[in-house]
Amino acid sequence: MEIAIFGKSFGDVFFDNCHQLFNYLHQKSIKIHIYKPFYDFLLEKVKLKPNVAGFFYGPDDLPPVDMLFSIGGDGTFLKAVTFVRDSGIPVVGINSGRLGFLADISRHELPAALQEIESGRYKVKELALLELVSPHNLIGDFNYALNELAVHKQDSSSMITIHVYLNNEFLNSYWADGLIVSTPTGSTAYSLSVGGPIMHPSSQGIIITPIAPHNLTVRPLVVPDDMELMLKIEGRGGKFLASLDSRSAVVDESTELRIRKAAFTINMVERSTQSFYATLRNKLMWGADKRN
Repeated sequence: MEIAIFGKSFGDVFFDNCHQLFNYLHQKSIKIHIYKPFYDFLLEKVKLKPNVAGFFYGPDDLPPVDMLFSIGGDGTFLKAVTFVRDSGIPVVGINSGRLGFLADISRHELPAALQEIESGRYKVKELALLELVSPHNLIGDFNYALNELAVHKQDSSSMITIHVYLNNEFLNSYWADGLIVSTPTGSTAYSLSVGGPIMHPSSQGIIITPIAPHNLTVRPLVVPDDMELMLKIEGRGGKFLASLDSRSAVVDESTELRIRKAAFTINMVERSTQSFYATLRNKLMWGADKRN
């Protein structure tokens, strides 16, 4: 087995688990390629020097491995997606903190999860992405999002107006602080925080959720994922902020944004016992009585 490891800095609560992870990989003679800045962090802060077969710095030098381990939170997982891209390499999300829908293997589950993965007892779930189509590569060379595309006003003053079209048919003009176009995977992320619905990751839909709309009758809307959305934005400042997951850029209001479902998916590794409904209960604390 040959894997790549990507990660960012994390707190000392995960230091022992990190040693445990690399000890297990070494015992099983698993060949490791590691993101060089993360390797430097391990050396300096964790006092860990893993045995590695090589380093990578970006998507262009990521080797054709069996899996990529993302160590961190959901933000780290989203960054890992920009490395694997359309390669089909499955991503394992190991959570170094507490809350994670994508990085859903907690430090307490790590020993059992590693054994399951090494023995092939796991599931692979395909996650849909959104593709941003525009005259230029607005946000680097990877204009895709696993969670959402969002447009925001650039400053804290007046609202912006977002004109939305579905398959070139006018839907609505949103007077709001911004708008989120989300995948089912992203329904538990930014969209949820502004009142959007939760969707099962296997659902085939796209969520349109306004951010602080001026009209209270404007509600989130779910449309089929075979539709293409077009956004035209107006605002007093003449510019707005567009973001794909955690990557963003300031965009001129004359720029039209077209969003559609990407032609490829991201393969996410799950434990064979993992349940989306159990994840909702655990992460969102459904049914938990905290009065005592």
